[in-house]
Order: sequence, then C-alpha cells, then structure tokens
Amino acid sequence: MGWLFVFAAAISEFIGVVGLNKYSEQKTFVNAILFGGGFGAAFAFLYMSFNYLQVSTAYAVWIGVGTAGAVLINMLFFGESRSKGRIASVLLIVVGVVGLKALS
Repeated sequence: MGWLFVFAAAISEFIGVVGLNKYSEQKTFVNAILFGGGFGAAFAFLYMSFNYLQVSTAYAVWIGVGTAGAVLINMLFFGESRSKGRIASVLLIVVGVVGLKALS
C-alpha cells in the first residue's frame, strides 16, 4: 500500500510540474490549481506512505521519480534540451530509485 501512495505522490508531482510550467507562462486560475493542487496532493500522498514505508526510502524514491519525471516531461512537452548528458543523468536516477526499491 505504501508504494501505491508513493506512486500517487509522483503522479501528483508530475501534475504540479506541468502546472508550474504553465503558470509561469500564463497566470490563470486553472494553471494555479494544477500547480498548487498537484504539489499539495503529492505531499499528502507522500505523508500517507510514511505509515507503511521508512521515511528515508519513500522520500528518496519520490524525489528520484519526481525529478526524472519532471525532466522527461519538460523534454517531451516543453522543449527543454535532450542532450546525451541529461538523458544519461536521468537514467542514473532511475537506476538508483530501482535499487532503493529493490533493497527495501
């Protein structure tokens, strides 16, 4: 159950990232809801995961998935650089997250 909460937190963070990007371009109510609601829900789900998982592991996995996801979202949808170095760095984050999950 704890990993489901971490997954929901990561998905919510992706929504927050999209909202943040859109809000920085155009300050509308909908973009503010995506931004604030996404990050707010992410923190709520992460907090709920602490009832089932070690805080350090849940937080590290959430940060890793959120960071990798945010970079990929920005590369795919918002035109950020797709350099080999950035892609390799994201892959290293994913390897680290998978390792933490596998060992916990």
